[in-house]
Amino acid sequence: MTGNIFSIEEFATFDGPGIRMTVFLKGCPLSCTWCHNPEGQRPQPELARRPSGCLSCGACAAHAEVLPTGERRLSEGSRAACPMHLLHTVGERVTEEALAERILKNADLLAATGGGVTFSGGEPLAQPAFLLAMLSRLSGSVHRAVQTSGYAKAETFARVLGACDYMLYDLKLVDSEAHRAFCGVDNAPILANLRTLASSGVPFVLRVPLIPTVTDTVENLTAISRLLRDTGVMYVELLPYNRAAGAKYPSLLRTYAPRFDEQAPVTPHEEIFAAYGIKTKIM
Repeated sequence: MTGNIFSIEEFATFDGPGIRMTVFLKGCPLSCTWCHNPEGQRPQPELARRPSGCLSCGACAAHAEVLPTGERRLSEGSRAACPMHLLHTVGERVTEEALAERILKNADLLAATGGGVTFSGGEPLAQPAFLLAMLSRLSGSVHRAVQTSGYAKAETFARVLGACDYMLYDLKLVDSEAHRAFCGVDNAPILANLRTLASSGVPFVLRVPLIPTVTDTVENLTAISRLLRDTGVMYVELLPYNRAAGAKYPSLLRTYAPRFDEQAPVTPHEEIFAAYGIKTKIM
């Protein structure tokens, strides 16, 4: 079994309990306008330009491939044309054996801190066969967490949920039209899978990214609070917007177009959650 990954963070402290090794799987069915990991969106390996040393000569862009969508993508011609040799491949195909071996080398150290491995993305549930193979191979050897948007078929989500020890679940918007507008997909599977998660008995934490004027509105946070109360989720972590979200896009010849006011202040509205008896933590 093989899968596509685009990064591994050896000692992460933000992706679950303890110190963790976070494996970022490549590919995501969502297209959130605030995404700060654009290199994780496309499922295939792709070329990116290192910013340090760039002459801004335009040689790489002149040899870019034009996709059917109108987007440009760096090509092997771009790599050859760069006078500073700054283009590199983002993403690699790995076998479950090789990845498991790398993770298990740190198993004792991770366990000593109450940590383990977290599969993130992109969206890890977009590679369900590989993810399930990894969770099975690591069972009993290391604590296994999955960080997900929850966007997956119910059967896929249930299988992954039953195979992991912990889940980090991102909930962005309750209104379906707003979710399609800002994330590119219907959120019905996400809301349904959240209910499955809440009743599963699997330890998890729910996280809400606070995007100015989009997810941090009184209407959205009230709707989230009601949903969490109704599903018995009484704790949520709030993630302030990363104002450096657009920094990686130029390296892929892409333009960051968030479609909201990046400079607007982020308002966590903790009092809304409190009114529903839900504890909050700003990360």
